[in-house]
Amino acid sequence: MKRILTGLVAAGLLIGGGWYLYRLLPLLTADNEGAPKVVLLHGLGRSASSMLLLESALTGAGFDVYNIDYESTRFDIPELVGSVGAQIAACCLESEQPVHFVGHSLGGLIARAYLAEHRPHNLARVVLLGTPNKGSELADPTVITQLPDALVEFAGPAARALTTGVEGFPASLPLPDYAVGVIAGTRSVAMADEYLPLPNDGLVSVESAKIEGMSDYVSFDVSHWELRTDARVAKQVVAYLKRGTFER
Repeated sequence: MKRILTGLVAAGLLIGGGWYLYRLLPLLTADNEGAPKVVLLHGLGRSASSMLLLESALTGAGFDVYNIDYESTRFDIPELVGSVGAQIAACCLESEQPVHFVGHSLGGLIARAYLAEHRPHNLARVVLLGTPNKGSELADPTVITQLPDALVEFAGPAARALTTGVEGFPASLPLPDYAVGVIAGTRSVAMADEYLPLPNDGLVSVESAKIEGMSDYVSFDVSHWELRTDARVAKQVVAYLKRGTFER
């Protein structure tokens, strides 16, 4: 089994009791083997558990979901791409079913970097949630030197590579030549507004989330972190993966 039932139950009891377990119910009951696949990639400083509600929504919509974990604060981005690549190859690279990708924040860049080198022959659609496709000003040297050393150290080398401009890792990636839908958040915090262009989600500006060649775009009044837990966002992710457009 891809998921450990007892672990999910424990998480549900700790993080919200019956409501949380209700949201996770599709994970406990669905058997979507043989359905279109979705590779889920979490963001910086998080784990696969941070994507459980989105995983549940996608599973409930009939997708065979692979919620991939990786140590985002420990290694640089090329090493992270190699780490997730082995997991993706095992589940999906030779799949006869369509293979979709959904990445939150850094996870979207990991997906783009992986797809630049390793293209599943049945690659379908990609959704990027609050991904800093043009980098984040919070990673730029003029800002990062103002942050506590402990925070910078915790964020790791991947975070320091997310600078804006041509020197940043995001600018090194080729533009997608596959179907991409972008979802951005617009609920900021006052401290972030000092450094980020408006509108932004508290970590990534809307302008940075957008990417040339995207086939559709939608935004919600949610923070960067809420993009992975908001039910409206999940509904739009399902819509795009199924039809190639967001709902209006």
